[in-house]
Amino acid sequence: MSAPRSPRNPRSPGPPRPRGGQRPRAGTGALRLARPRPRLRLVGVGLTLVMLVFAVRLVQVQAVGAASYTEQAALNRYVSVPLTAERGDITDRTGTALATTVDAYDITADPLLFSPEESGVADAPEQAAALLAPILGRDEAELADLLDDPESRYVVLARAQTPQTWRQIRDLRGTLAEQASKGTGDQVLSGVFANETAKRVYPNQELAAAVLGFVNSEGVGAGGLEAQLDERLAGEDGTITYAQSGGRRVPTAGEWEQPAVPGSDMELTLHRDIQWAAQDAITQQVEASDADGGTVVVQDTTTGEILALANAPGFDPNNVAAADPDALGNPALQDAFEPGSTSKLITMAAVLEEAAASPDTHVTVPNRLPRADRSFADHEEHETLYLTLAGVFAHSSNIGTILAAEQLGDSQPAANEVLHSYLSAFGFGQPTGLGFPGETAGILAPAGDWNASQQYTIPFGQGLSVNAVQAASVYSTVANGGERIAPTLLRGWHGPDGQFEPVPEPERTRVVSEDTAEQLGEMLETVVASEDGTGSAARIPGYRVAGKTGTSNRVDPETGAYSGYTSSFAGFAPADQPRVTVYCAVHNPTEGAYTGSEVCGPVFNEVMAFSLAALQVPPTGTEFGGLPVSFEPDE
Repeated sequence: MSAPRSPRNPRSPGPPRPRGGQRPRAGTGALRLARPRPRLRLVGVGLTLVMLVFAVRLVQVQAVGAASYTEQAALNRYVSVPLTAERGDITDRTGTALATTVDAYDITADPLLFSPEESGVADAPEQAAALLAPILGRDEAELADLLDDPESRYVVLARAQTPQTWRQIRDLRGTLAEQASKGTGDQVLSGVFANETAKRVYPNQELAAAVLGFVNSEGVGAGGLEAQLDERLAGEDGTITYAQSGGRRVPTAGEWEQPAVPGSDMELTLHRDIQWAAQDAITQQVEASDADGGTVVVQDTTTGEILALANAPGFDPNNVAAADPDALGNPALQDAFEPGSTSKLITMAAVLEEAAASPDTHVTVPNRLPRADRSFADHEEHETLYLTLAGVFAHSSNIGTILAAEQLGDSQPAANEVLHSYLSAFGFGQPTGLGFPGETAGILAPAGDWNASQQYTIPFGQGLSVNAVQAASVYSTVANGGERIAPTLLRGWHGPDGQFEPVPEPERTRVVSEDTAEQLGEMLETVVASEDGTGSAARIPGYRVAGKTGTSNRVDPETGAYSGYTSSFAGFAPADQPRVTVYCAVHNPTEGAYTGSEVCGPVFNEVMAFSLAALQVPPTGTEFGGLPVSFEPDE
């Protein structure tokens, strides 16, 4: 008998189905997780390769290419800028500043920071230039060109700007930075900096400008003593290297500095007050005479030192750009002119020294003197004059001077050679020794080259040319007893260490004897003291004055022909114990009088009186009536 079947649900499919209602596929068992080891190996290999790449790159950067990368990093991080040396001051003989320096800023930039990559602005140079141009007073396109050079790390946008200018740029840069942080603008001035420097200023403006000169926009001497002695005034610039980031200096990153060596201070022989008096007097006379220009030289007769060297018209070295280019030189040394009768002193010196005549020698002066191819005359028509040699000088007779000069030799060529030797000994035709830029030595042809006219005109100051310092030196030589002292403008230097270094003593040359110099002094006094003399305008109460007038035909520099006159007056005082020489020349006076006595006599008087007072020279206390100027002819 079989066992009974278990009751079952006829709807039942059999064994229980897996959850989800799916039937397991035939031939498969339960699901299993994949083995993790292969996957871990694959991840490990990948990480190893990545680390190997990093390791190789690290070795390349820190070992193989370390120097190159360090150099590139320093190039982008460090910037070197020059440290401008402080320029030495120029002072007068009392230490009063004539040229000095004040704090200023050079506005500079790092062009790399204006590139699109660094600034993030495509046209950063143009935007920055547009902002800076009105502040710096420079052309916008020029500034843009300077800033658009990413190969450069340092450019100067403007030199010697005031602290106010840099403050304006700095404030504008801060405003742009604030706008950029808010997303309302671009910071295009982060690469603009300021280097502390100094600005050259001339506190007395036009005073002695022709002597001092000026410096250009680069801070280099470009005229006068500023140019002549630029190297010593300028000193030696230094450098400083520092780290920067984002256009700002990083104070904690260290810096390297090569200090600048300041320039030396220059002490001149000029006396500021006398310079002012001379400049004021000649300026007023040039304006009153409507002349082309004028010069006054004041010299210490005992030392050769120049106390004043004044020219008109002048210029303000603080604003050279606004000056007349024709006024930027120093006419007292750079312009040559025919001296006229003031150089008759040399002819008289030769005659006396050669014993060809004495102050009381009789000279008969006709109204006309035929010589060579012409007939010579004096300034004014006159009957035959019976003058002493002193009288010839006092009357400033051209004819009498020719007659005296003819006594220098047995023949005219021999007399010419003798006179030429004295002209040279007094300094004509050669540099003064000042070494001033553009100085002229004048024109003095060899005696053998004098033409038929020159051998008679040169004795009274026409047919040769000199500068004003040469002309003044003649009178200082006579005042100094016949010994010529080379003119000087520089007394010495005050170095950065404070030590004073005097210049070498000037050269001294015996030109004529003391006896001859004394006789010449008396003849010069006669010109001023005698009622027949031409120099009465130079008289100064209480002082004996020696002087000589000059009125010469002027060579027009444009045509080369004679046109107008050069008026002059030269002399020294006190005549018995000389201390000061003053020389005045006015070129082409066209308004009013034109003679040396009328045009330059008052200038000489004013400047000489002021100089004697400024130097505290005591009054003479004696009087001199002058030498005899005429004689009675034999019946």
